[in-house]
Amino acid sequence: MNKHFTQMRPLFLGMITLAILIFSHQQPLSATPATTEGGVVRRVNVPYTSAQVGDPDGIPVPQRAIFWFGEVGPTTSNYTDVRVIYNDAQLHVTAHVFDRLLRYDTSPAASDLDQWDAVSLYLHTNGNSGSTPTNQSYRFVAQFNFNEARSNYEAAYRGNGSGWAAANVDFETVDGWQGAGPNDDQIDRGWNVTFRIPFSSLGLSGPPSNGTIWGFALVVHDRDTANGSPPIPNQIWPEAMNANQPGSWAQLRFGIPTYSPPLSTPAGEVIIRDGTNGTVKDAQVGGNANCGIPPMSNGGQFWPQWGSINYAGTDFALYMNIQNQWNLGDANCFSKYYITFPLQALPSNKVIRSATLVITQFGNANQGGQYPDPPEPSLLQVLTVDEDWQENSITWNNAPMAVENISFTEIGVMAPGSPQIARELDVSRAVAQAYAQGQPLRLALYSADGELHSGKYFRASDVDVASARPTLIVRLGDAAPPTDWAYLPIVR
Repeated sequence: MNKHFTQMRPLFLGMITLAILIFSHQQPLSATPATTEGGVVRRVNVPYTSAQVGDPDGIPVPQRAIFWFGEVGPTTSNYTDVRVIYNDAQLHVTAHVFDRLLRYDTSPAASDLDQWDAVSLYLHTNGNSGSTPTNQSYRFVAQFNFNEARSNYEAAYRGNGSGWAAANVDFETVDGWQGAGPNDDQIDRGWNVTFRIPFSSLGLSGPPSNGTIWGFALVVHDRDTANGSPPIPNQIWPEAMNANQPGSWAQLRFGIPTYSPPLSTPAGEVIIRDGTNGTVKDAQVGGNANCGIPPMSNGGQFWPQWGSINYAGTDFALYMNIQNQWNLGDANCFSKYYITFPLQALPSNKVIRSATLVITQFGNANQGGQYPDPPEPSLLQVLTVDEDWQENSITWNNAPMAVENISFTEIGVMAPGSPQIARELDVSRAVAQAYAQGQPLRLALYSADGELHSGKYFRASDVDVASARPTLIVRLGDAAPPTDWAYLPIVR
């Protein structure tokens, strides 16, 4: 048998390897939103969609980022859910305002649109910075109305270096309402408005690049009487926003950030659930799976009672429902879930390689098909919060607002009799933030779903079976030593 050998040729005649010294010291990307002297800056990470308004299904509702502010009742206080998404042409911002009495001006004037039920949207295309509105600052105002043309109920303003001036900036709004009807004293549920703001109207040729940050703020205006007396204070977001100071606004970040941990080698994992490596507190706020009836008394009075329901010590504390809907007529069924994990079991000086929240689904709304509309899948959103709360006192109205939306996870529907399913949610960025700050992991779970029967049911931390309790799995690493140089072979 003949054998063939490959002879190594002299260096000058064959392969040449050149060692090049390259400075490559790596700085890990920060997982924490920017902060100011007054506290954390709230941020909305906005998803992108290729869908267009004219598509058969329009702009998808569940895929929109969601956040919230305000309170439900008992009389003049309003709560607002805000959904945000963008495509190649426009930024879409929708506010769903829980409002007990709907009022609008039948003879509107652009200068006083905000004296009735209205929303003001603020944008600053140079980040949340600056002490005065500039030509990069925009204010869009949309007043609610019944069925008149929308053009008379919209106004745009632009910063001029010291304040705001009316401006010819093209945008459009679409609104809707749920209740007995406007401009009377019959009790309503609320209204919604969607702002569609073309990027071209802001001097851009297309959408901002991924990672671009704008300043972003909202004001909800309310009027409950024909003469506007007594006046109702505006509700603002973020809570310290000043309309004339873009530096006090929140951040709008285009695209959903991913978590990229620093270089490390695996160093095991830590599992945290109630009774294992600490005490985990969790709570349901809102309607739970029974739409708040009970514990609401007097036949279920939504406005005076619903926002103050607390489920501690009841059977409803054994499970959670996460549910939202476009139609505010079913607002009493909306539900959020709050959970806090202690992180003392995590050793110090480790890298968070990844982290997963595991929650056990055992059902969903209309699982048995009692109602005509079938249940729908959900896109569950995980958001961080930065305030502590207590299980025996947390309610829809006093629960913390979100700091930042972290991840989206699709949750499917379950057929009757199906075994429970462990659902995994990515919380890597949230754990990295909390670990770096020496804080517990504080989360809120909610959705931007729009369809009826979108609620999903999960086991809570109080259930007897430990394996069914919400579980945090943290995968750790040992940081790799900084590399200041490396030899890279070049082959020719």
